[in-house]
Amino acid sequence: MTPVISIVGRSKTGKTTLLEKLLVELKSRGYRIATVKHTPMGASLSGGDKDSERHLKAGSDTVVVAEPNRLVLIKPLKESPTLERIARLLGTGFDLIITEGFKQDTAPKIEVHRKSVAPPLKDINNIVAIATDEPLHGAAKEFALDDVKGIANLIEMNYLNKSGHDL
Repeated sequence: MTPVISIVGRSKTGKTTLLEKLLVELKSRGYRIATVKHTPMGASLSGGDKDSERHLKAGSDTVVVAEPNRLVLIKPLKESPTLERIARLLGTGFDLIITEGFKQDTAPKIEVHRKSVAPPLKDINNIVAIATDEPLHGAAKEFALDDVKGIANLIEMNYLNKSGHDL
């Protein structure tokens, strides 16, 4: 199955901005990337300033918006979709799926943290890195908020299978 990395954090910390920059960096390295935006409260899909539009403009090969009762790639659902179900739906045409949200899922996560917004998230499993504007000295690897190359290197080294990748 295609590897999945989730970008998580509190509102207004820069999750979409980091995701956009990671897309540009990983696409420049030749990877095929799909993105999934989790909107647990639902969302309006009109307007060009939505996060899903930002994902497309940054180079995502496919964007899925995941709401409690539907995926956009519109598919009615009886329950909230899991990342595993979404990854199966997307198939194997991608090297990586990057999600925005899905804090409670089991996928590896990169947290975006800003001191001015709120403390880091608590009770979130599988945080592998934190993009932050302050030293936290936690168990996860820390990166500056603008260290996109470093975060992309971590993703590439740990989650991307270079042998199955066409450069």
